[in-house]
Amino acid sequence: MPDFSPIPKRLLQARTLANISQRELGIKIGMEPSSASSRMNHYEKGRHTPDYQTLKRLADELNVPVTFFFCESDKVADLLCLIDKLSEADTELLTQHAKELLGKSKS
Repeated sequence: MPDFSPIPKRLLQARTLANISQRELGIKIGMEPSSASSRMNHYEKGRHTPDYQTLKRLADELNVPVTFFFCESDKVADLLCLIDKLSEADTELLTQHAKELLGKSKS
């Protein structure tokens, strides 16, 4: 387990993909305009860690699942975002297929 938090990297990644500034994002999730940019900068630099409710508002605004912020692997983060966009039925199909693939690899 790494001795760092993946939150800063994932926050920067999601914000950049959403093409929104630190200030704009902070304001959209309810921060005071005068401190929004610096607070978001502190989160992205890892100086401070947002609490869960703040992470949830960030996730909602950036259109990613909140668990995205905790992914250590880029591949897992990308996959999680794709899965989050699937319907319940498609998620079930994917789960079944993944189980089948895992069963094959054990044989």
